[in-house]
Amino acid sequence: MVTVSFAQPTVIKQAIVQTTTNIIAPEEEDVQNIQSPQQGGMNFRNMMDGEFKFTTYLKNDMVKTVIKSDMGRSTIIRDNAKKLTTTLLEMMGNKTGFYMTDEDQANMAKRRDSMMKARRQKDSSAEVRTVPLEPTIEVSYTEETKKIAGYVCKKAYIISSRIVGAKDTAIVWYANDIQLQNVMSTGGFGGLPGMSNMMTAVNGLDKLPGFPMRYEAKMRRNRRMEVEVTKIDLKKEIEDKEFDIPKDFEVKPFSEMQGMFQQGGFQMRRNN
Repeated sequence: MVTVSFAQPTVIKQAIVQTTTNIIAPEEEDVQNIQSPQQGGMNFRNMMDGEFKFTTYLKNDMVKTVIKSDMGRSTIIRDNAKKLTTTLLEMMGNKTGFYMTDEDQANMAKRRDSMMKARRQKDSSAEVRTVPLEPTIEVSYTEETKKIAGYVCKKAYIISSRIVGAKDTAIVWYANDIQLQNVMSTGGFGGLPGMSNMMTAVNGLDKLPGFPMRYEAKMRRNRRMEVEVTKIDLKKEIEDKEFDIPKDFEVKPFSEMQGMFQQGGFQMRRNN
């Protein structure tokens, strides 16, 4: 076990962060039926593979993340003062969006956990039923360093113990001299509404004594996720209007949009 001393990181309240996320499928996979029409929709299960470019704007209580890929463009605007998250989607010529309060997200998480618990209780193994749902997290630190986006980063392993004794290990490189206010990490998909069942989040990033600049983790369906910060701009002034909702989007409460998130996968209906 490596003993590591931690200095107090500088808390950054305004920044623009560029991050790349790669979802890598196994080479031996025979990809078929990438598009699986269901009830007039399109299932984007396998279309999440590939590269995604994230741009995160941070200014005090406001955080905006723009995600670009071959699929389209998504924007998530978080107002921490109002505890409100707005998601804007641009796909197949549609511009739609929805907003969720923290209470909405908590209720959605409860429903998801209840469904998962019910599925586990159907298993005949008593061991599965008695294991806690929440994973236990352990962070193993090293003295190995690497420079990422101009910051000297240290390497750590985040070990998450899941149900039935299984363990997942994520490799993380973190800059121990900075933290971003209201931003635990950038890139990845674990926090996006409707994708929590399809994309595996890296648990334990909040336990790091600094900002995660790169992390690698296993995902469902034998995929691998690699996330890396490519640039942090602390000098450019961010105007308040950066966080305004564009007028050409139709934004509704999430309760009216849940049909787009069926069985853990995002579905966008085609225009007739």
